[in-house]
Amino acid sequence: MTRVIFHTATTLDGYLATDDDSLDWLFAVPGADEAEAAFGDFLVGVGTLVMGSATYEWMLRHEALLDAPEKWAGYYGTRPTFVFSSRPLPRVPGADIRVVSGGIEAQWASIQDAAGAGDVWIVGGGDLAGQFIDAGLLDEIRLSIAPATLGSGKPLLPRVLGADRLTLRHVQRAGQFVELVYAVS
Repeated sequence: MTRVIFHTATTLDGYLATDDDSLDWLFAVPGADEAEAAFGDFLVGVGTLVMGSATYEWMLRHEALLDAPEKWAGYYGTRPTFVFSSRPLPRVPGADIRVVSGGIEAQWASIQDAAGAGDVWIVGGGDLAGQFIDAGLLDEIRLSIAPATLGSGKPLLPRVLGADRLTLRHVQRAGQFVELVYAVS
């Protein structure tokens, strides 16, 4: 059965990105390579990716993917990617990027079909993950908590989600990061 997993990194004060959508803070954390080492195991089980337009646009800029599209396949293979956006966006040449609009429910059948037997990875952002929560579709939250604070920025999950809906399944240290896995009910 397809699971929907929000796998992301956050600061101690609960932000995914700066106010201008930068993730530079994340790559400045010592030991980030050690935290990334287990990511390959997670990615093996992923059938499709889902992300918001700000996340996708940051990736395009940060990795210069329009000039070096081969990087996409190196990171994500041939997995279909759904990008939720209210406006047209450029697509990484050779990648299966599907820019979609509307609510999660309207796209869910296509996302689930594209995932096949694999999981759906919500890459970012927090509001998009919140929409999956609102639709009753989020199964798991995987957080890598970095030893950094931003003071403001894009929140991890701009929703109320009580402790009665979250069950801690796993805790692990990876370099300077603490990794937490919660089941969502």
